[in-house]
Amino acid sequence: MESSYKLAGIDVHKRMLAVVITDAAEIGEYRFERRKFGTGAGDLLSLADWLSEQGVKEAVMESTAQYWKPVWQALEQQCRLHLAQAHSNRAPKGRKRDFADAERLVRRHVAGELILSFVPDEEQRLWRTMTRTKQQLRRDRVRLQNQLEGFLEEARIKLSSPVSDLLGLSARRMLQALAEGATDAGKIAGLACVQQPNSYRTR
Repeated sequence: MESSYKLAGIDVHKRMLAVVITDAAEIGEYRFERRKFGTGAGDLLSLADWLSEQGVKEAVMESTAQYWKPVWQALEQQCRLHLAQAHSNRAPKGRKRDFADAERLVRRHVAGELILSFVPDEEQRLWRTMTRTKQQLRRDRVRLQNQLEGFLEEARIKLSSPVSDLLGLSARRMLQALAEGATDAGKIAGLACVQQPNSYRTR
């Protein structure tokens, strides 16, 4: 092991971070430096500066809910990070003390006793977010279309028969006409968009 290897433990709460730093290369009982930080953007910058000043190369954190995410984003460019699953760092008899929990994180991490969660890198997280958003929008569109079709069926308007997509341009033009009081079925049907031939198409 290196002559010095600074390791941080971070117990993450909604409004407060309990942070400890120790030299994991030292033999014997760990000596910890302790400090509390808030969770605002300025507080996270102060945390990043302090860890950098102390030469921290690795940090392990524990958090309930999603409070760890801003902390991870603030630190991921400057040191190696780990996210421990809370049940693997449970305090004896359910007792919870902030700095004690952070210190226990460090000890159990060094001993290999923590169960760590996989956290994708920044680019992978972005792609995952985009994929989940796209899937959610698709589900929302299907749900809205089903609700719209149900409403039209109750009103005895068979709009889904002449158009294939109730949220498409043709259907929306027809719905707009209906909303404005149109009653002539022929004129309403005439609002369907006709695909224009491609003038550049070769014969």
